[in-house]
Amino acid sequence: MKQEHKPEDWFTSMIDFYALPNDFPGYGDCINRTDAVKRVECLEERILRDLPHPRFIPYIQLHEFEALLFAEPRKFEVAFPGESKVASQLEHIRNAFPTPEDIDDRPELAPSKRILSLLPGYRKTAAGPLIIQHAGLARLREECPHFNQWIDRIEKAAR
Repeated sequence: MKQEHKPEDWFTSMIDFYALPNDFPGYGDCINRTDAVKRVECLEERILRDLPHPRFIPYIQLHEFEALLFAEPRKFEVAFPGESKVASQLEHIRNAFPTPEDIDDRPELAPSKRILSLLPGYRKTAAGPLIIQHAGLARLREECPHFNQWIDRIEKAAR
């Protein structure tokens, strides 16, 4: 960030909230907030306080990357052909929460753990991008409000 000084150069982060270390900046101050969105917004503010750069947009994913995959559970079939029953089960999980970002972050119920319990062959770096690509940015934005706010901020920066 010190090297890039052009106004069109912007920076961001994408950090999973799940399993964030307790020595993360502001963790002690933010973790006790009852609302998960408020916790990550507090942590994003603390990141910005520690890295005060006018073209930096901090982002912490609720609760982890895999939450985004629940925006369109049927797209798991792209990465796992013939697993329509599993896609239905993932859709059932998704429908139990207001948004994919609300899917519980307890260690045994984190989005990735839920996926792995149904699809032991799931690998984030292989299946994740494929599912996201087929779900599409519009669907992710529609289903995941905190993610959408991040994209809004990036788009506004680009103007």
